Amino acid sequence: MASFHKKDSPFQVYISFKKYLDVLEHIRYNDRLEYRVNYAESLIDKTKNFQELRDGFQDLTLLDKYEDLIKLLLADLFPTGLTNNEIKAASIPLSNITFNYTERFKNILKDAGKDFEIELRNINDDEFYVFCCCLIVQTYFKRDIKASIPFYYDIPNKQGIMKHYKITVNSDFSEVYPTDGVKIPDEDTINMLLENLDDIKLWKKYFPSKSWILSGFSIISLVDCTSEVALSDLKSSMIKIDPENLIPDENLTEIFKSYFDISELNFGLMLFNKKEKRLDKVPIYENVFTNHILDFWINTFDEEVRKTAFENFSYNSKPIVVSNVDNLDSHIKKMPSFNILKDNNINSFMVIPIMKDNELLAIMEFTSPQPNSLNGLKLKKLEFFVDMILFSLSRFSFERNNQIEAIIQREYTTIHDSVVWKFRSEAEKYFNAFLSRKIYTLKQISFKNLTPLFGFSDIRSSSEKRFNLMLEDLNEQIDCLHDIFSIINSDSEKYLLALDIFENELNNEIKADTEQRLQRLLRDEIHPYLQGKLEVKSSDEVKAKIKEYFSKVFSQNHLFYSHRRSLDESITLVNRKLADMLDESQVKAQQIFPHYYERFKSDGVEHNLFIGQNIAPDLQYSSKVVHKLRYWQLKTICNMEREFQNFKQDLSIPLDIASLIFVYNEKVDIRFRMDEKRFDIDGAYNSYYEIIKKRLDKAHVKDSQERITCPGKITIVYFGMENQKEYLEYITKLQKKGILQSDVEFLRVEDLQGITGLLALRVSLTHI
Repeated sequence: MASFHKKDSPFQVYISFKKYLDVLEHIRYNDRLEYRVNYAESLIDKTKNFQELRDGFQDLTLLDKYEDLIKLLLADLFPTGLTNNEIKAASIPLSNITFNYTERFKNILKDAGKDFEIELRNINDDEFYVFCCCLIVQTYFKRDIKASIPFYYDIPNKQGIMKHYKITVNSDFSEVYPTDGVKIPDEDTINMLLENLDDIKLWKKYFPSKSWILSGFSIISLVDCTSEVALSDLKSSMIKIDPENLIPDENLTEIFKSYFDISELNFGLMLFNKKEKRLDKVPIYENVFTNHILDFWINTFDEEVRKTAFENFSYNSKPIVVSNVDNLDSHIKKMPSFNILKDNNINSFMVIPIMKDNELLAIMEFTSPQPNSLNGLKLKKLEFFVDMILFSLSRFSFERNNQIEAIIQREYTTIHDSVVWKFRSEAEKYFNAFLSRKIYTLKQISFKNLTPLFGFSDIRSSSEKRFNLMLEDLNEQIDCLHDIFSIINSDSEKYLLALDIFENELNNEIKADTEQRLQRLLRDEIHPYLQGKLEVKSSDEVKAKIKEYFSKVFSQNHLFYSHRRSLDESITLVNRKLADMLDESQVKAQQIFPHYYERFKSDGVEHNLFIGQNIAPDLQYSSKVVHKLRYWQLKTICNMEREFQNFKQDLSIPLDIASLIFVYNEKVDIRFRMDEKRFDIDGAYNSYYEIIKKRLDKAHVKDSQERITCPGKITIVYFGMENQKEYLEYITKLQKKGILQSDVEFLRVEDLQGITGLLALRVSLTHI
């Protein structure tokens, strides 16, 4: 049995002219016009000895054998007067086998070449199978489901330009019916299938392969829609951007050839870098686009000429169209730019700026060695997809930015806005190298000669509070276990003895590992023992006490944790509120001058600021910037302290905070450490600054046991009298605003390891 389909289908297909012969029979016996009756009778008479034409056949050689007879039989359907105009043929239903062509169709196939094989485009095997099934549902079951999808033939012309033809099919002379013994699906099954169009296995279950007969022939008519299909392909190509796999569409130039109907055509495009006033190649298209004119432009003219040209484009965005370069004025032919045309065999070209909101986004070029191939009419055709070009460029820019941000996030972690530009510049180089399939090693990011600002609002005595609350939790847990074991029989005596030992340690001579040893005892012995008591026969009183006990146990460490949880929740609340205030105030600080800012939350909130020309090279920087930010820092910490006084009474565990600012005049360098994904002080000399910061937390006033920080007061630590004078001015301003009191203390800080000569100012906050 011959198979007319390259794809599997539910059909056995037979070529048959039965339905058309039935039409002729009807004319023969019912038409009132004698010449039509005679014509029909003549055709029927000529075919009466060839029963296979009516019964149907699958032997394709019969098409050649009966070629003249079939042509005569179908003469009414293929008028001779239209044979050079219509693109038309008879076809075996749902196959690529055609016959009885019009002259125009024959010429199209001849131009395509003898090796060309006509095929449907853009339909896969599963789609084809389901479409055939839907055809059965529509014709045999009379369900109006509009089972039609557009079919196209792609056929090249003499010049190699791919032409696209839309196919319309007349199936009046074909019929569909089941083979003997096939099970016919019921209405409910048909409804279920139509709800599952993508389930190919389900369709094949109810419409098995070759289980239905498709008999007859079709009439196919082709309409040249090359421009429409090419336009659609262009739009699809420009929409189809996969952010995970940015690969070029290498067919783009071929699509343009079809769209413009030009066999020799080159296409180029470059993006306009607004910041640097230059054109950039699209890395993924480096080997696809041909930028003859644009390459010459960016590589020949100096920077000022290029910038002027781009400014002119912004004001006068008209395209440049030269149909034939030989017709250019003689003085233009003497210019160096004319040589680039002749050297690259460019005899016709268009250069088109792509604008959005009066801003230049990119420039396209079309060049061809064929004179007069590009002209105003071809330029007019670009209007149909200019919006899609804008969309595609915007989408590419969006995805490109996303990828660059992803590189920054992956390689550098979250970076503060003020320094992200430097990371972005490095990430762009990495990304462009990736698109060009080149190797690029990310360089270190550093900023030099910065003035640091440091401050913290520390929760006072948090470690001591946590230790005392730990004792409360563990003593409460031991008491609870004592209560349980006192009503359990004698096999719990060893646990009572162990708990007594731990209770004595906790309240008299606690050791470094006391908590860990108690945790192991609970996890490995006591808790399994108590769980066992819940599973065997025990008194209701015992079970109730055990369940109440486990309800208080923190599952992660097997310990009571309620008091420490209250402390952690209080510390978290303090940290969150103080950090939120600091972050919110930072927005205003960045307006003074962009700077690198980071903060950390532990038992309190600590922050670092680094200010300098290197962070914002385009802005004017001076010592006044540092003074403004130092005043901002002092005022912000004062506001944080005052806000803390407002909500401290809401804390479940009473807490106090003490705030400090460290003033350092020497410049420091910071470098992003790839291993830790964060900025750090760079260089041995600069580490002196870090050492001071770490030792100030617990520092005392010289010759006393008093800490330099104190709840309700702001402490400012510095080295010289110049800083003292500066901060006294800031304090005076805040005193006038009613934020600080007048009790300014002048202190000397105790000598720390390797650090001497530190001074401090301390001043109280006014009560709100």
